[in-house]
Amino acid sequence: MEWFDAVNIARMQFAFTVVFHVIFPAFTIGLATYLFVLNAMHYFTRKTVYLDLFNYWKKIFTLSFAMGVVSGIVLSYQFGTNWSVYADKVGPILGPIIAYEVLTAFFLEAGFLGVMLFGRERVGERLHLFATGMVAFGTFLSTFWILAVNSWMQTPDGFAMNDVGQFVPVDWFKVIFNPSFPHRFAHMVLAAYLTTAFVVGGVAAYHLLKLRHMGADAKKHINVDAIKKMFSTAMWMAVIVTPIQIFAGDSQGLNTLKYQPLKIAAMEGHFENETPAGLVVFGIPNQEEGRMEYKVEIPYLGSLILHHDLDTGLKGYNAFPREDWPPMAPPFFAFRVMVGIGMLMLLVGIWGLVLRKRRRLYDTSLFHKVCVLMAPSGFVAVISGWIVTEVGRQPFTVYGLLRTADSVSPISTAAVATSFIAFVIVYCSLFGAGLVYILRQIRQAPSLAEPVMTFEQPTRSGGFVPPSLAKPATTQGGGDD
Repeated sequence: MEWFDAVNIARMQFAFTVVFHVIFPAFTIGLATYLFVLNAMHYFTRKTVYLDLFNYWKKIFTLSFAMGVVSGIVLSYQFGTNWSVYADKVGPILGPIIAYEVLTAFFLEAGFLGVMLFGRERVGERLHLFATGMVAFGTFLSTFWILAVNSWMQTPDGFAMNDVGQFVPVDWFKVIFNPSFPHRFAHMVLAAYLTTAFVVGGVAAYHLLKLRHMGADAKKHINVDAIKKMFSTAMWMAVIVTPIQIFAGDSQGLNTLKYQPLKIAAMEGHFENETPAGLVVFGIPNQEEGRMEYKVEIPYLGSLILHHDLDTGLKGYNAFPREDWPPMAPPFFAFRVMVGIGMLMLLVGIWGLVLRKRRRLYDTSLFHKVCVLMAPSGFVAVISGWIVTEVGRQPFTVYGLLRTADSVSPISTAAVATSFIAFVIVYCSLFGAGLVYILRQIRQAPSLAEPVMTFEQPTRSGGFVPPSLAKPATTQGGGDD
């Protein structure tokens, strides 16, 4: 089999580990911010519903964060095993940026995570809120550095080649803030927020559906206000962030058209130059013969979306050397999955807004069932976006400059295949067990806690009133806000 070689198996192994890894940061980036918002809302409003939700999602965040850290470490080891040539040539740029990520983001997260998880009664609410904010900022900062180096591989800038063929930085500002970085960074952060919003909304919808079949005695132990508040905040995020994400995606598409036109041709499914360009809604790429079979196309719409006019054309695959062609099918279909999910998210957000106006947000079972089905949609969209980005960059690791075939380590096909099989077994066992445990936690509804005794506001001397003397926090919350 022609594809069964060290290069392709190493690519599949890296793709497999990335898919496992990306689902955790895509969730924890948004969830860390959500925890900070919940903590802040409790601090300023004194409503215990926010603290109940904070404690509920804190456990799930901890598990997801731990699995994200472990899976991320494994990724970096592959640079030294399967991709040592790439690591050698790109090391002067890759190494420092990864070091910045560890020294800033990872140390920030690790330093404040323990305080966020266990320190509320030990350090006081103000410092606990600060620690939660630092964990959220750490996840944001980690995304910044990782997207900086990945974006540089897409649109390399600010570098020179030394005598031994290495990429060396000459302008760190241009390396980090390369042409595609701002667009891709915004797109990824918004994707993480939407992923979290639809998970939170799906979990809340699941429990709202369960409440419909519970007796009065069973409901006594369920925090209904917390479930409603959870669902309300998730639907606000969906209706507000999804339109912003659509504009961010359009901006990234225009940037990709400028710097990676061949990737756009793969996403759009064009083998021939077209002026004006239509939008290929569906088709089956036949890369060997250079044509799209069973094509369903809307005239002019491709030019309108990509150029914002009806007259400008689009280059197809045949305008580029065949040896530079990426596989068309994966980015072509993944792009349609990603866009389709984005449209569904927008419809769900609008539907939720209409139900909110009609005061039916919490008692429309059909809507709740749809939200449960949409819970994993963010993960599917993120993975689809990764396929578009990374497969569409092939056959290069550093776009236009370093080929994937020239980046792999000098190791045998059997060795790579063996390690790949081992990765599949370990990952499916370890992370499968972790995912099962997270799902078990999610299936448990937020429960009613005992009256919470919280710290009062700090005195003028800077101290706090002891918990035993503090007043109980108010239990207001939930409802149609």
